[in-house]
Amino acid sequence: MNEAELVFTQVLNCKRQDLYLKREVLLDKGACEVISRMLQERISGKPVQYVLGKTEFMGLDFKLAWGVFIPRPETEILVDTLLDEVTSSSRQALVKPKVLDLGTGSGCIAVSSAKLLPDIEVTASDISYLALETARENAKLNNVEVNFINSNLFDAFNLRSARYSAIVCNPPYIPSLEIEQLQREVRYEPRIALDGGMDGLDFYRRILQDSWAFLEDGGQLILEIGFGQRRAIERIAGNSKIFSMSRIVRDYNDIERVVVLKKNRS
Repeated sequence: MNEAELVFTQVLNCKRQDLYLKREVLLDKGACEVISRMLQERISGKPVQYVLGKTEFMGLDFKLAWGVFIPRPETEILVDTLLDEVTSSSRQALVKPKVLDLGTGSGCIAVSSAKLLPDIEVTASDISYLALETARENAKLNNVEVNFINSNLFDAFNLRSARYSAIVCNPPYIPSLEIEQLQREVRYEPRIALDGGMDGLDFYRRILQDSWAFLEDGGQLILEIGFGQRRAIERIAGNSKIFSMSRIVRDYNDIERVVVLKKNRS
């Protein structure tokens, strides 16, 4: 469906075909006002996901509040990679795999992982209370259990004693000076979810510096990356001497999009 059809079908609670099969039906004043407002918001540049208050990810429905990062199709590759890696490693494990989703946002990674692989224990963290509230609603909407924690990466005290089979993250990775050159729709999104520092790599440095303490030996750090960032992240990982590059996954446009780093055994 195009964006106008999405607006009409949501407000009228009907199927797309009904828009054309029942064209003679007159809209009441309330519906006209709501549709007009939503279309004006979209024309102003507000992303359609915020206009609708929802989006789809991994075939699941997610609520979305303005101020919460919009899930991207590319991040589905991150989830697929996580599920592949956890499924493979869990065949040899005697305990239930634990997964940590850093910077969960709408909860799209945590919720879809818990939904599609019920035999894992998922914890998700975010610095934003609004994001966590939205993520909790999405866990309830999709009938899954996720442990949500308010934390700036690994700062929360109740993460200290945990050890995870895998840590997954889609961090902010856009260089600060490029933010204002982004499409108008993207600039509606929270800057905190976009800005990766001067070179776009600040969060990768922090995650690679701290994540080893929360991973089991042989555990995996699975990260979404921006265009052309693979080499730099590989250098950061190499300098740490704690992680080894295990796998690189390309997206639908043949761009390196996900890296899998394995924690070296002690």
